[in-house]
Parts: sequence; structure tokens; C-alpha cells
Amino acid sequence: MGDTNYNIQLSKVIKEFSLEAVYLPDDPEKILITSTEIDRPGLALAGFLKKFEECRIQMLGKAEYAYLDGMVESERMLRIDNFISAKPVAVIITAGLPVFDELIVQAQISKVPILTTKEKTCSAMAAIIAYLNVHLAPRITRHGVLIEVYGEGVLLLGDSGIGKSETAIELVKRGHRLIADDAVEIKRVSAKTLVGSAPDIIRYYVELRGIGIVDIRRIFGMGSVKETERIDLAVNLEPWAQGKMYDRLGLDSQTIDILGIQVPSITIPVKPGRNLAIILEIAAMNNRQKKMGYNTAEEFNKRLMGQMGITE
Repeated sequence: MGDTNYNIQLSKVIKEFSLEAVYLPDDPEKILITSTEIDRPGLALAGFLKKFEECRIQMLGKAEYAYLDGMVESERMLRIDNFISAKPVAVIITAGLPVFDELIVQAQISKVPILTTKEKTCSAMAAIIAYLNVHLAPRITRHGVLIEVYGEGVLLLGDSGIGKSETAIELVKRGHRLIADDAVEIKRVSAKTLVGSAPDIIRYYVELRGIGIVDIRRIFGMGSVKETERIDLAVNLEPWAQGKMYDRLGLDSQTIDILGIQVPSITIPVKPGRNLAIILEIAAMNNRQKKMGYNTAEEFNKRLMGQMGITE
């Protein structure tokens, strides 16, 4: 996904993947990773540094190791010197390979962190890139509620006081899980995926007017909450407007743009007597059906046209 304006401490990457530090020039909490990309520096070791990205973690596997190991010591020192002098943010040696003495010496001179892992290069690279994609992803904060309903991440939007929080609590009582109330942090973790979570300070809390702040996790138990969830459906709650035409068949496919991704969207009018929790359960199941290839509205329309003798 490319570089972002966000960062993560190297110490968190080390802890998450149980990396062993061979050399650290500074406290790893002060070393910041800003790129989601990881490079295997074959060209850099060969001497081509014109397009070298020092902000990216560099990963040396068996191929790079064999390339360096086949050189005489003076040549290896020169290649490593050129590579490390470019000052990559960190270098990880994979597959439990021993670290060249020349690499440690040059790392100390250029103040470049050297880390090792026993994991194979491809699996280590994939895991770390996925981790960085989440933590360095582009993000926004939207006013709303995010709740998991039958495995679907449903983002409730609407004006303050429309009933989003009350609906969320009713859904939790019915066995679904709360992710965020009032403020939803949304991250674009891939070209097709948005993930929502709550800011740390308000995680698991819900505000109910007239009652105040309630702790959903303590009232309903650990099974009632979840830290993150993919956003599959956006539901806009609005006051019922007399005379306004609302979609009654579901043939109109609507989407909302969030961070450049089109999320399926529906509008639900709110008025006394409507059970929003049940409506949202049906909306979530219907959205899941559509993803599995079955669209009830289209099937009903085909049946209706068949009854009228109309063929496409």
C-alpha cells in the first residue's frame, strides 16, 4: 500500500515477532518504522543503490547470505559497507542464519539495527508486511457505532440522538458484539478492506443519554465485545420523513466512499415502533447473502416479471 504518514516503534515489531536483537544503536522504542514495505536487498548488495529506500526494513535470506558467503572477505566487507552505509531503518536476517562479523561491524559504524529470526524469509516477510499494513494504514475517525452482527461488521451512522447507541445495546443483548460507540477509527488495511476499532480511551464504553457511561464488557461479559472488525455494511439512520420515497424492494444498490473504498450502504428511516435491532439483523444477513451470490430483491423481481410475462 506504500508509505503512510504514520509510524510504529521498532520495539513493537521485535516483541510481536519475537525477533532477536544482535545490535541496536538506540532504544528500539525511539526507532520508528514508517513504511509498510520490506525489501530483499539483492541489488543493493550488488552495488546498485540508486533506488534504495532507507525507510524500508531490509530482509536477508538464504539467497543473499549465499551470495555474500561466496565472496572473499575483502569483497564481502565492501559490499556490506556500501549496503549498510545507505542506513536502512533495520536489517533482519532470517532462517536462523549466523550473522556475518562484517555486518555487525558496519552496523555499529552506521548505527543500523540488526535483528534475527528463525522464520523462513517468505513467511516472515508476509507476516511483518501484514502487521505493518494494519498499524501504518491510512485512517479516519467517523462519528458512529460499529457492531458485529452475525459475523458482519455493521457501521451505524446518523445524527446524534437518533438511537445508534441504544440499538447497539439491544443488539448486544441479542448476542452480537460491540466494537466501538460514538467514535470509530477506520483503517484501510488493503485495497478492498476497511477495519474499524474504538479509540483506547472509550473502548467497550457506551454513552446512554439519561444514564451516562456504561461498560458493556462488565455488564454483558467478554463475549459481548470485540477489539476490531471488518466493515461490511454502512447503515444510515435518519428520522422518518413523511412522503419521502424509501427503497421498498432493495433493488437500488447504494455505496458510501470511505478512504477510497466503496462500502455497501442502506438508509433506514427511524420512527417510534420500529424494532431497529431486528431490522439490522435482517440487513446483516441479507448483506451476507449478497456476498455469497444470492440477491433476494433481484430474484423477486425476476419472479414478478415472469408472472407478468415480461422477459429480459
